[in-house]
Amino acid sequence: MIIGVPREIMHGENRVAAIPETVSKLVADGAVVLVEKSAGEGAFYHDDEYITAGARILDDAAELYQKSDLILKVKEPQYNEALKIHEVDMMHKGQYLITFLHPAAPVNHEMIKQMAEKGIVGLTLDGVPRISRAQNMDALTSMSTCAGYKGMLMAANYLPKFVPQIFTATGMIKPVNVLVIGTGVGGLQAIATAKRLGAIVSAADIRKDAAEHAKSLGAKVVDLGVPDEVAVGKGGYAKTLPAEWLEKEQNVLRETVSKMDIIFCSALVPGKLAPVLLTDDMVASMAPGSVIVDISIDQGGNCFSTVPGEV
Repeated sequence: MIIGVPREIMHGENRVAAIPETVSKLVADGAVVLVEKSAGEGAFYHDDEYITAGARILDDAAELYQKSDLILKVKEPQYNEALKIHEVDMMHKGQYLITFLHPAAPVNHEMIKQMAEKGIVGLTLDGVPRISRAQNMDALTSMSTCAGYKGMLMAANYLPKFVPQIFTATGMIKPVNVLVIGTGVGGLQAIATAKRLGAIVSAADIRKDAAEHAKSLGAKVVDLGVPDEVAVGKGGYAKTLPAEWLEKEQNVLRETVSKMDIIFCSALVPGKLAPVLLTDDMVASMAPGSVIVDISIDQGGNCFSTVPGEV
């Protein structure tokens, strides 16, 4: 089997799908591994490390796609500006692709259709169930943890004020108010990080069990009032709410949103479009300089105003 690891081309994406240690294991198992030149540079893995691990370095992405039976990527296929061609158009029938495809996101629908038309087999990592049998393949939980931690640090960095309560010779600065919407893996990590930074943290989730987890980390729970039979689906995951219940949830959040300095959005429904929970008028009610981080953007986003990849 020939496995290809292209360089990620999404704006701001520095991760790489396989590190040298992984490559050496694949080679030891008999695979031929092709790595695009500089694919690991953004993650501080250099070409000579991949060569030592047994990989072949290719300058041309098109050649890598053409020769590979299996492609390993971090993000879904993108339009390659340098080559003036979409990555899907460099792929071929019968080829396998393992990555985060996020097929529920509207922006990816056409790309998914093109893959199907070309006979490309996509295995999406955001579709791996969170069960014991699949634990060693659960990249989504790992990345959600990273997003929760780093996303809250980014919010604190963009916020034009101190996060914790600070006492000075001239007076006291109050701690900031943070709201985390969606308390799954990413949301819980965001809560823990905000608490460590010294913020006053509130949290909201339509699932009562998830809200209890947030409470155990010291967050004040905003009761959204959605019954379990409406909110919770198979495996304890959130369900897509009927329009009337979504509107009720928005109205409850509206009372809290205007008081927040940071809002962290991470509410998702597996395999579905993320619910829009922050409307334009809710965003407008926040104080100037407030920050919203929306890590649900790969599935459409929880905030109506969120633009993918932009600040």
